[in-house]
Amino acid sequence: MTQPAALSSKTSKTAESTMFKILFIIGLCHLLNDAIQAVVPAMFPILEKSMGLSFTQLGIIAFSLNMVSSVMQPIVGYLTDKKPMPFALPIGLTFTLFGVLGLGFAGNFSMIVFSVLFIGLGSAVFHPEGSRVAYMAAGSRRGLAQSIYQVGGNTGQALAPLITALILVPLGQIGASWFTIVAAVAVILLVYIANWYHKRLLISPRVKKKNTSNDKSRGVSKEVKNTLALILLLIFARTWYTSGITNFYTFYAIKEYAFSIKESQFFLFAFLVSGAVGTFFGGPLADRFGKKKIISLSMLATVPFTILIPHVPPVPAFIFLVLTGFILMTSFSVTVVYAQELVPGKIGTMSGLTVGLAFGMGAIGSVGLGSIADWIGLSSMITWLGILPILGLLALLLPSDQKVWEWNQRG
Repeated sequence: MTQPAALSSKTSKTAESTMFKILFIIGLCHLLNDAIQAVVPAMFPILEKSMGLSFTQLGIIAFSLNMVSSVMQPIVGYLTDKKPMPFALPIGLTFTLFGVLGLGFAGNFSMIVFSVLFIGLGSAVFHPEGSRVAYMAAGSRRGLAQSIYQVGGNTGQALAPLITALILVPLGQIGASWFTIVAAVAVILLVYIANWYHKRLLISPRVKKKNTSNDKSRGVSKEVKNTLALILLLIFARTWYTSGITNFYTFYAIKEYAFSIKESQFFLFAFLVSGAVGTFFGGPLADRFGKKKIISLSMLATVPFTILIPHVPPVPAFIFLVLTGFILMTSFSVTVVYAQELVPGKIGTMSGLTVGLAFGMGAIGSVGLGSIADWIGLSSMITWLGILPILGLLALLLPSDQKVWEWNQRG
């Protein structure tokens, strides 16, 4: 066999096989990145007491973190679709490292906001390229690959309550600086991933040119644009709900159930962990039953639980939070894959748009819900929040997986 033929054969086999080692490493890096990001809302009870911050100010901190990530992710994704940047991954986590270091030593509200901007910037760089790595390593199992990648991030977010209970409560704000070690580990792992990514680009120039050609030759139809708008509205509803629970439910549990900070964090931990588990199962379930069905059921099936959570005692509330987290988050990775297949060849852009928008909607939700809590009261805000998943009815308007495939063939 000639050298070009051998190279082509090697590339073909690599493209078909699922590279679990790479998927697990990028999933672990996603866990570490999002665990660091989770330090910010995890510090809210600490900052509220030590600095006397209002719910609105806490919302502004979350807005600063998430809005930078939201605005930058689609931009980074668009740029890297044109020119992949493997070493942007460790560089992005280096920004995060400096941000979390500043957070631990910030002496006032302004410095906290400045520090979380760096964390948001690092996240914006990491997510689109991390999703591309998962896509490249997926082979023919894209749903599973995206679930492995996304479950790492959601598991990292789920660690926020444990971070508060085990590190920030005993150590206070300075405890955040310990996460520079976590960031350093992530940077080292991402250097390895970046080297693999770079080599894949070298041995797959034919695939890269083909994708680039496709990107230039085809536009985005009105049908696709309308479908993307529906997906973004569903992300809006899902993310506002999870943002409200993540940022404010601990305060609700402390007030309504007379919980300590540590006790309230374990309720939130249960919600987030069940969400991470749901994220993992969402991809394989979508591969079997279809993406549209999972996206629809993930929201509509949670409605009875989200409405009842504010009106039941602690034990049922705990159970309902677990069920809500699991069911709601089964659609997290599925919406990413759905969007990527809706607009083929725009892996980074679609990842940045769907995941980045999730951060952005969470940012707006944090400020909006915080202001509503200051205006009508925390209990009323949590009660009205439970109605949001009803917007999942919009998912019934999404085209079927078969229809999306037909659009791609037609294009």
